[in-house]
Amino acid sequence: MIENESNVAPGPNASTSTARRGILLGAAALAAGLGVTAAWWKPHAGTIAPLAEPIPGFWALQWSTPQGAPLLLQSYRGKPLLINFWATWCPPCIDELPLINAFFKQNSTNGWQVIGLAIDKPASVQGFLQKTPLDFPVAVEPLNGSDLARQLGNPSGSLPFSVAISAHGEVVQRKLGRLKQEELDLWAQLK
Repeated sequence: MIENESNVAPGPNASTSTARRGILLGAAALAAGLGVTAAWWKPHAGTIAPLAEPIPGFWALQWSTPQGAPLLLQSYRGKPLLINFWATWCPPCIDELPLINAFFKQNSTNGWQVIGLAIDKPASVQGFLQKTPLDFPVAVEPLNGSDLARQLGNPSGSLPFSVAISAHGEVVQRKLGRLKQEELDLWAQLK
C-alpha cells in the first residue's frame, strides 16, 4: 500500500525547509529587481533633461564665504558652472578637491567657473582652507546645502556631489560620489 503524501505528517525539518525556500525566493526576487534596475539605469545614468533653470529661484540664491562675505550666485550666470558639495569631515570630498582645483585652473580661461559649497561649519572650512587653499570660491551652507543638493538631483543628500550647469542655465551633468579625471575631462567639453 502506498501512502498518500498529503496524509504524511511533516517532519521536524519542514519549517526550516520552508523558511529556506522563502529566503531563496526573496533573494532571487531581489536579484531580479536589481538586474532590471541596473539594466535601466546604465543607459540612463548620464541623461538629464535640460531645464530652463536648475530649480526655481536658483540664480537668486546667495551664500556666505567662510569669512562671512556674501557669494551671489547671480554673478555666475551666463558661463558654465561646476558646483561641488563637500565637507571637511568627508574623506572622498577632500580627496577630490585637488582634482576640482586643477579643473578650475585649466578651464577658467575657457569660461568655466567653480564654486565649492561646504555643508559644514564656517570655522571648520576656514581652518581647512588655511592648510589647503583652493583657487575657486568657497561658500558655506551648513543648514540648507543638503536640501539644495536634493533639489539638484541628489535624493540622499550624500557627499560629495557635483553638478555642472551650462552657460544657458541647464543642468548638463551631475555626479554623486568622488569625481574622476575622465569625467571632468568630458564635463570640460560641455558649455
